[in-house]
Amino acid sequence: MTPLFQPPRKLTLLETLSRAGWWERCFLASLSFLLLAAVLRLPDPIIALTLVIMIAAAPVAIWRLGRRLVSHLVWRLRNRLIVAYIFIALVPVVLLVTLGAVISYFVTGQLAIYLVNSELERQVGTLRGAAQSVLRVPPERRQASLDRLGAFFEERLPNFEIRLDQKEVNLSGAVSPRAHSDFEIRIDYKETYLYPADASLPPAPPSLADGGGILLKGGEYFVWAKFRSAGAQVIAMAPLSNDFLSQLMPSLGPVSLGTRTEAESRGVRFRKRKAPAKEVTPAAIPAPLNRADIQLTGFRMVPITVWEEPDHTRDDILLVETRFLAVLKLLFSSKQDWDQSIILLLLIAIGVLFLIFEITALLIGVTLTRTITATVHDIYEGTNRVMEGNFSHRIPIKGHDQLAQLGASFNRMTENLEQLLKVAKDNERLNAELEIAREVQRQLYPKSVPASASLALTAHYQPARMVSGDYFDFHRLSPTQLCLSMGDVAGKGISAALLMATVQSSFRSHIQSLSGQMHVSHLVTELNKLLYNNTAPEKFSTFFLGIYDEASSTLRYTNAGHLPPILIRGGEASLLAVDGMVVGAFPFAQYGESSILLEPHDLLLLYTDGITEPQNEFGEMFGEDRLIEVVKRNARLNDEAIIHAVMEAVNQWTGSPELQDDMTLLIARRH
Repeated sequence: MTPLFQPPRKLTLLETLSRAGWWERCFLASLSFLLLAAVLRLPDPIIALTLVIMIAAAPVAIWRLGRRLVSHLVWRLRNRLIVAYIFIALVPVVLLVTLGAVISYFVTGQLAIYLVNSELERQVGTLRGAAQSVLRVPPERRQASLDRLGAFFEERLPNFEIRLDQKEVNLSGAVSPRAHSDFEIRIDYKETYLYPADASLPPAPPSLADGGGILLKGGEYFVWAKFRSAGAQVIAMAPLSNDFLSQLMPSLGPVSLGTRTEAESRGVRFRKRKAPAKEVTPAAIPAPLNRADIQLTGFRMVPITVWEEPDHTRDDILLVETRFLAVLKLLFSSKQDWDQSIILLLLIAIGVLFLIFEITALLIGVTLTRTITATVHDIYEGTNRVMEGNFSHRIPIKGHDQLAQLGASFNRMTENLEQLLKVAKDNERLNAELEIAREVQRQLYPKSVPASASLALTAHYQPARMVSGDYFDFHRLSPTQLCLSMGDVAGKGISAALLMATVQSSFRSHIQSLSGQMHVSHLVTELNKLLYNNTAPEKFSTFFLGIYDEASSTLRYTNAGHLPPILIRGGEASLLAVDGMVVGAFPFAQYGESSILLEPHDLLLLYTDGITEPQNEFGEMFGEDRLIEVVKRNARLNDEAIIHAVMEAVNQWTGSPELQDDMTLLIARRH
C-alpha cells in the first residue's frame, strides 16, 4: 500500500522543464540565448531584445521558481522548524546586530567629530583668553604682552597674527550741566601694534561683535577672537587649514571644513603666509587593524562668521574620516584614567559572555529541534508502516515529556488497531456465518402461498437483525384444509433464530406424521413438550396455530400465549381468544381449542409484538388500538397496501429507521 504522504521526489531536468510554466521557460530560454549570444558575439540589437525579454519574464519566473523551491524545502518538519527559527530568532538578532552596527557607526563617527570639535573649541577658547589678557594689561605694557603672546602661539597656531589698536579721548565743546546735548565725544585710534611686525591684519569691521570662533575671510577659514575695552581693541586670527584640523587629533585621521576654494582665485589674501617651520605630513586615514575595523565619517555643522558681513552667520560642515577602532583606541587608551581600561575590559567580557550564551542557546535549540523532528519522523514512519498493514510496529520511546507521551499514544493506538483488526476479522467471519444463517432461515420460510378458492394469504416479515426470532408458516394439509401458524421466540438474534428453527422443524415433523382429523390443541401440546425437552428452561415461544376448512369456512385454532389476532368484519374489529400459555416453558401446560366461522370479506390479521410494542421518544408504545385503527382505515385496500400502511405508521411512531424488534404480519382475507 502506498503511504498517504510522501516526501517530494527529486525531479530530473526534463521533468522540471516539463512542469515549468510559460514564464519560467521564457526566462530560461532567454537567459540561455543571452549567454550563447555573448559567446558568439551576436549583434547588439539581438542581445538587447533578448535582455528585454529576460527582464520582463524574470519577476514572475523567479517568484514561481522560488515558491516551488520553498515548498520543497519546508516539506520536512526539520526544515520548516529551521525556517521558523530563522524568522523567530535569527532575523531579529541580525536586525538588532545591524541596528547596533548602524548606531555604532553613526555614534562613533559623531564621537570622533565631537572630539575634534572639542579640541577646536579649546583652541578658540585659548585664543579668546589671550585676546582678553592683552586688554587687562596696562597700556604701556601691551606691546610687550603682544610679543609674549606671539611667541607663545607661533608654534601652536601657525601664521598666528594679532592686532592691537590704542585710542584716546578728545573733549570739545562747552561742558554745561544745563545743556547736555552740547557735550560731544570723538574717539580716534592713535596707536596700532601688530605681531608679527610684517602682519597685514586689517582692523576689525566696526559691526564685528566681541567674541571668537571660526571666521570666513577671502574664501579661507580662520580661528579668531576679538574684544574691545574703553581705550583699545584687540583682534587675533590664525589660518584654519585642513592640516591644522587634522593635527588636533592626529590619531583619528583627516579633518576638513566646508568646501575650500583657493584664495588666489578670489584675489584676496590679507598676508603672505610664512613657510611652516617643519614639513607637515598630510593626515591619512588610519590603517585597519582587522576586517571589522571599518571606515567612519563623522560630521557636524559649525557656525561660521563672515568677515565681509559680520552680521551674517552661516553653517558649514566639519568632517572627520577615521576608523572604528581608532576612536575606541583614543577613548580607552592607556593614558586615560584607570577606570577607562576597566570599562573596555568589561565591554569585551560582556561581548564574550553574550557569544557564549548565543552558542549555548543555539546548541539547546538544535538539540530540542532534533528531539522534535526525531519523534515526528518516527511517527511518520510508523504511520506508513500502519498504512502498509503492519500493526505490530512500535516506535521507540525516549524521555518523559509530551513528545514521549505522543509516541506512547501512537503505540497504544497501533496496539488497539491491531486488536480491532482481529475483532474486525472475527466480526467479518461472524457476519459471514450470520449471512449463511440468514440464507438458511430464509429457506425455512414458505416460498409460495397455497392456492385457495376462498382464502387469500399474504405475509411480510422484517428482522431487527440479520436473523429473526419470528416464525410464520402455511401449507396445505388436504384438498380442503389449509394450515397457517405464527410464533414469536423470546429474544432476538442467533439464539432466537435457532429456537425459531427448532419450532418450525418440530411443527412440520408433527404435521407430516399425523393424518386424518387433526386436533389443533393436541399439536400445540406435543410441540410444547418437545421444546421443553430439547431447549434451555429460559427458552420459550408464543405460538398460534390455525386450520381452515374451505368446505365449512371454519377456522379451528389454538393461541398459545400469542397476541390475539384481529378480525375485521363489517368495519368492526374483534380479537380472537387465547387458549393457553407459551410453549416450551412448562411441560404440564394444557391448551384449548377455539373455532370461528369466516364470512365473506372478513379480514384476519396475525402479528408479532414487534408491531405493537415499539416506543416513541416519550416511551409510549404503538399498541393494539392504533394497529386496529390503521387496519380498519385501510381495510378496503389490497393486502400489500395494508401491510405497507401498518409498517409506515409504526416507523413514523418510533421516528427511527432502526427496528426495535422483529416485525411480522400475516393477513388472511375471506373472498
